[in-house]
Amino acid sequence: MALFAFRLVGATLGRCRLTRLLLTPSRAARRCAGWRPQSSAFSTSRMEAGVKFSPAGWTFFDEPVVISVEGLRPEQEVTLRASLRDETGELFDTRAFYRADIDGYLDLSRSPALEGGSFSGLEPMGLLWSLKPQNPFRRLVKRDVRRPLVLELEVVEGHSASGRLLAKGAHDRVFLRDGVQRITVREGRVRATLFLPSGDGPFPGVIDIYGTGGGLPEYRACLLAKHGFAMLALAYYGYEDLPKNMKEFHLEYFEEAVNYMLKHPKVKGPGVGLLGHSKGGDLCVSMASFLKGITVTVTINGCIANVGATLHYKDITIPPLGFDVKRVKKNKSGLFDITDALDNPLEDPGRQSFIPLEKAEGRFLFIVGQDDRNWKSEFFAVEASKHLQAHGKEKPEIICYPGAGHYIEPPYTPMCPASMHLLVGSPVVWGGEPKAHAVAQVDAWQQIQNFFHKHLNGKQDKILNKL
Repeated sequence: MALFAFRLVGATLGRCRLTRLLLTPSRAARRCAGWRPQSSAFSTSRMEAGVKFSPAGWTFFDEPVVISVEGLRPEQEVTLRASLRDETGELFDTRAFYRADIDGYLDLSRSPALEGGSFSGLEPMGLLWSLKPQNPFRRLVKRDVRRPLVLELEVVEGHSASGRLLAKGAHDRVFLRDGVQRITVREGRVRATLFLPSGDGPFPGVIDIYGTGGGLPEYRACLLAKHGFAMLALAYYGYEDLPKNMKEFHLEYFEEAVNYMLKHPKVKGPGVGLLGHSKGGDLCVSMASFLKGITVTVTINGCIANVGATLHYKDITIPPLGFDVKRVKKNKSGLFDITDALDNPLEDPGRQSFIPLEKAEGRFLFIVGQDDRNWKSEFFAVEASKHLQAHGKEKPEIICYPGAGHYIEPPYTPMCPASMHLLVGSPVVWGGEPKAHAVAQVDAWQQIQNFFHKHLNGKQDKILNKL
């Protein structure tokens, strides 16, 4: 029997299973409180065409929206320009070329984009996932989940930038669902935000940890809460009174967060789940390996060795995995490619940096972008599978996405091909091909939810206490 197996999404390879994604519109979301939706379409006396969004007014950020234009001339050629600004004022925009049907109607769920724009082919959500920053090396990050991002759309005559404006509209992309509680957590040393779904509960609990950016990102936890999870977005450095930089971390801090969730009356036991991306991934693997009460762990392009900072737990110290700057390369654009910079954790003397994940009692899911240029995520996932099975543990699930880069985010988030790396101190490439990356994000989002629902519903074998 093979030591490992994984599912490849978007292509067929050997024994890997092909998954087909159906990007169909969801049902209209419920209205959120605290804000009013933008007008879904409007026109002036000189604008005979009109933009429509369905559902009208707003949709949740992780849900699709149908965009259409009516009132055009039969088979009229137009350019659709989409844009939004983040809280810092950074502008993200894109454009695509289209041709109306014989009735002067354009429906992006049925009409393919023509060659020459930011994307081509039938891409109903292409105007969102193809957004790019006007300033290089910027990543779209939602900081205040209580307010939506506003997508603005312009319809311009012809396939040139100087065409006459025919119609425009705006649509709100929402993060915080009406009824979801957003609770600031300052419990002992824990600095976090708890999102609780509406209803009496209890709900499956998940701790969400991000990578080297620091701070307290809430957007992923906020969106997952509306799918029925009690989500704790956990900060661990670069926030309030937490460590200012990545030098050393103490696992006892993360243990406090786990205990906080296990004791919360709205969190369903007997254990909690962990979700970590990049550096957050190896922190989650360390938590699962040393701490009690961890039922499932999901990592997104994570590592199986401790990286970036020394990790302490009681009398145990795990040094960070070494790296060699001589292995850093520059691509054709002159950007740093750090894929090969890290040492091989299997060749580390004494495997001092290797996380003893064989001690974990919970289940694992590894989400892998096969074009991850931050490090060798697929190699780490495969070696984790071998290691776990060699120690008599259950084979983890590995889902690989061809063409996906390092930042696999919630659906329809624009791919970030390159940005500043805080540890490197310079912009680095993250990898990914925009279309394939967009497909990966849609599928991974559902796979993560399915995995948590399956293993945190209280019907699985109870977590075993560690000695």
